[in-house]
Amino acid sequence: MDGDMYTMPTLGERFPALSVNTTQGMMHLPDDLEGEWFVLFSHPADFTPVCTTEFVAFQKRIDRFREMNCRLIGMSVDQVFSHIKWVQWIKEKLNVEIEFPVVAATEDIALRLGMMHPGKGANTVRAVFVVDGEGMVRTILYYPQEVGRNIDEIVRTVRALQTSDAQGALPANWPDNELIGDRVIVPPAKDVKSAEENAGQFEHYDWWFCHKPLQD
Repeated sequence: MDGDMYTMPTLGERFPALSVNTTQGMMHLPDDLEGEWFVLFSHPADFTPVCTTEFVAFQKRIDRFREMNCRLIGMSVDQVFSHIKWVQWIKEKLNVEIEFPVVAATEDIALRLGMMHPGKGANTVRAVFVVDGEGMVRTILYYPQEVGRNIDEIVRTVRALQTSDAQGALPANWPDNELIGDRVIVPPAKDVKSAEENAGQFEHYDWWFCHKPLQD
């Protein structure tokens, strides 16, 4: 099937409606998770070393995602029985119980989400979609098959998005920025009067770089 017939979801668009079979039954995304954030992440194949390390790492941080009202959903084009056996293997051999559902994606679904790499056969790439409680795509990340993801960065991304929605723009490496720590950046002034007011009201490096404390 020609992937050119599909338009991949982009930032700020609604996540495409999908009915998917998972290790925990049928799901309808994003409607079933209305009001909840979710991270949908694809992996190349079950019973592979890098993917196994990623699943364990996601599960080890599941409580951190739950604290942010964020669900985890895995995905590959393996059949659901393969997912079930792999999840059982992880529990039996590594003593880690995978609590999140794993989608058995069809090729059609994988193509719609841009997860099929033309140079890598039928396997899905390591894609990550962060979707907010209104079903809008907020972040998209892609990794090659050869490099496992940094799951702490995905946790940070969800936290940063939710914090930014409530308080404003955030700096590089937030909450450990080299210049302003965990502080929030004040939107740049759009006129002379606002520039003078911001410089007098907030800590700053200059009128266009003001910052304020993070609110708990």
